[in-house]
Amino acid sequence: MTIKAPKDCTSMDDVRAEIDRLDEQLVTLIGERFNYVDRAWQLKENPADATVPWRIQQVIDKVRAHAEEKDVPPRLVAAHWRQMIGWFIQYEEEKLDEKQSKE
Repeated sequence: MTIKAPKDCTSMDDVRAEIDRLDEQLVTLIGERFNYVDRAWQLKENPADATVPWRIQQVIDKVRAHAEEKDVPPRLVAAHWRQMIGWFIQYEEEKLDEKQSKE
């Protein structure tokens, strides 16, 4: 499959095909990130450990900076990351609750 730059897309079919290609890659990368989060909860002791405010801010600051470098709206990227981090925190809290109840 030939990858087309946005400026080379001459139809909505071209645009949709490229978006679908990127979506597949994004899902793969989110899956890879999830695997690290899945390991992280196993290294923690209790549900309170799932939320680390300084780390959340550090991650948001980094992705905002990367977004600015890539000329992507930082607010868009930060909003997506906050949503994703929120989901991951909830996941970790649930896993840690289960872990504690088994002990």
